[in-house]
Amino acid sequence: MAGDVITEMAKRLCRKHPDAPARTLARRLVRECNNAITIDQARLRIKRQFGVHGSMHRNRLKPVAARPARAAGVSYAMPKSAARPWEPHVMNVLGPVGILSDVHVPYHSEIAVAAAVGHLKDQNLSALLLNGDIADFYRISRYTKDPSQRDFKGELSDVRTFIEWLRQEFPRIPIVYKLGNHEERWQAWLWEHAAEISDDPRMSLRAWLNLDKHGVTLVEDKRPVMLGKLPVLHGHELHGGSSSVNVARGAYMRTLSTCLVGHSHRTSNHAESDMWNRETATWSTGCLCDLRPDYARINRWNWGFAIATVHKGDAFDVQNFRVMSDGTVRTA
Repeated sequence: MAGDVITEMAKRLCRKHPDAPARTLARRLVRECNNAITIDQARLRIKRQFGVHGSMHRNRLKPVAARPARAAGVSYAMPKSAARPWEPHVMNVLGPVGILSDVHVPYHSEIAVAAAVGHLKDQNLSALLLNGDIADFYRISRYTKDPSQRDFKGELSDVRTFIEWLRQEFPRIPIVYKLGNHEERWQAWLWEHAAEISDDPRMSLRAWLNLDKHGVTLVEDKRPVMLGKLPVLHGHELHGGSSSVNVARGAYMRTLSTCLVGHSHRTSNHAESDMWNRETATWSTGCLCDLRPDYARINRWNWGFAIATVHKGDAFDVQNFRVMSDGTVRTA
């Protein structure tokens, strides 16, 4: 009877730990049966349950957790990680960099966009950063859509035209386009409706928006853009959203780092010092879109944009601007 009980114990261990070494399970079996058998006897019982204890036993007994035989002392390597590197995009520029976000073409404000671009053209920019939600992609959103609104083909055409216009206005400087949550609707829509061609380069936003043709660099995968030591995020990357009181402070509370964000359509600044009087500052920029969309008629949005000037040694200064209803540009 004792042997039957121990055999059942061995079966249970093998079923529960099919990948554990036989010697490890044998030691555990000896402990669980209070040393009623020796370690060698326990090891034989364990091997028998795995079907690796001689051809006679393999033909007579069905293993409870079959596995191929392996030599004693064989070690197993850790499996390869499927995680991908996540590194910021570094803009190696010095001087002023214009930052525009949340234009939401074709639901942009012509007054706000003209004011922002007109101001930036007078600043002798070194580069231009499009910090997400330049496109709206309303027709492929997950929300209930008004069928009278523009079709997606028309939206794409308008975004292409906007990129062409920006390149015309800034013909000689680098332009970087960082994707926001609205542009990410494109990939989500492809995965859901056309998964079999979603990885074709011709289906990428880079191809559909003719970005290579206009020398525009695309930044995907929620990667920060570094302007010297200043990380620029669209804002949707921050887990938990932004503060309803002060967006810049909300960005600080979620990153504990200097940064500049868009996404919330509100201009704000925030700074804090630690016990050593080292200051950390954050900024959020306003939008350049219609301030009264049908899904948010009443809101606290404002028009705005920013300039980050990068100095030698990666130091930087930020100027945060508001655009008034008449197109006047003022510092925040």
